[in-house]
Amino acid sequence: MEKRNLETICIQGGWKPKKGEPRVLPIYQSTTFKYDTSDQMGRLFDLEDSGYFYTRLQNPTNDAVASKIAELEGGVGAMLTSSGQAANFYAILNICKEGDHIVSSAPIYGGTFNLFAVTMKKMGIDFTFIDPDASEEEISKAFKPNTKGLFAETLSNPSLVVLDIEKFAKIAHSHGVPLIIDNTFATPINCRPFEWGADIVTHSTTKYMDGHAMAVGGCIVDSGNFDWDAHADKFPGLTTPDASYHGIIYTQKFGKGAYITKATVQLMRDLGSIPSPQNAFLLNVGLETLHLRVQRHCENAQKVAEYLAANDKIAWVNYSGLKDNKYYELAQKYMPNGSCGVISFGLKGGRDASIEFMDKLKMIAIVTHVADARTSVLHPASHTHRQLTEEQLIEAGVQPDLIRLSVGIENVNDIIADIEQALNN
Repeated sequence: MEKRNLETICIQGGWKPKKGEPRVLPIYQSTTFKYDTSDQMGRLFDLEDSGYFYTRLQNPTNDAVASKIAELEGGVGAMLTSSGQAANFYAILNICKEGDHIVSSAPIYGGTFNLFAVTMKKMGIDFTFIDPDASEEEISKAFKPNTKGLFAETLSNPSLVVLDIEKFAKIAHSHGVPLIIDNTFATPINCRPFEWGADIVTHSTTKYMDGHAMAVGGCIVDSGNFDWDAHADKFPGLTTPDASYHGIIYTQKFGKGAYITKATVQLMRDLGSIPSPQNAFLLNVGLETLHLRVQRHCENAQKVAEYLAANDKIAWVNYSGLKDNKYYELAQKYMPNGSCGVISFGLKGGRDASIEFMDKLKMIAIVTHVADARTSVLHPASHTHRQLTEEQLIEAGVQPDLIRLSVGIENVNDIIADIEQALNN
């Protein structure tokens, strides 16, 4: 079939019912699957046949949703995980071992920063954090002989730095490593990083993809474009025999699907951070309206950002849809139809004024979540990034007064009215 438009993929992707099968993706709420002979089962465990035998590795509901996300991103395959954190963890661990190194953009989600800087460092994987706005030469200085990848977010959470994807892809590839991008905020509706040179994409599907704050989840998507064999010495996990599968070599056996196959049959087999089929089903329901919701999120956020920018009680506003924003031109290049529904801003009066404002909101809720249908607000320095030091906060692009406003899909006049009363009371 010819390449389909994103709107059609949101509705029709993944599940392809045959004659007499359910029109809607079923929930295969089963841990295990039956076979007629021992040999049939054995061939599955040897990766000689494809099929389902245990939900920790594969499940029809989960696979259908992963297939839809892969098609949305333009990848060769995808794997669902139990959370966005698990997706980023697996994406790195799939190509790294103790003693390896990753270069990462510094302005990233606080939980991801802590995962990299603390937890994975304890595992012997080292990270160097760089300014994504630095020059190619400056960023290249962070690379070492044991560097295995470059990581960044399309739109950083919560600082909303717009990544120059082509620049990052050029840097990564010049050092013989893949570019891994967390595309959670932009979603494939607004940006498809593979088209700009990225190699691996991750998502916290908990956010816009689910869209209703119902199910935590994550996803890794493989472009199939990175030539692992060309840099075989850097990636022995993909290019040398895997003793746990009778010596198969992933790049030889699975070609362009080597990376995502290894993540599934090795990491998920051993670590098991899978989503339940029920949660995958809920995610699929969200994906069916992703193209509609993202457009409304962006339209509402643009109007709210313009209102805030014109208000004399607001010290600053960061939203790439504003023409005076430092990332406006980059956003127009990579996300011409809109970036996301998240705005960051600060009030005159600093941190205390920001917190007082939040406490006065009535409709807009203070929640940990972001990027779902309901408008919500958070003070990252006090909440999601609370574990970071003052120095790390600045490095991650989180100012002490920064308010993260996730603009929902309610009537925008009601959203602005709630902000206005909180500013004036």
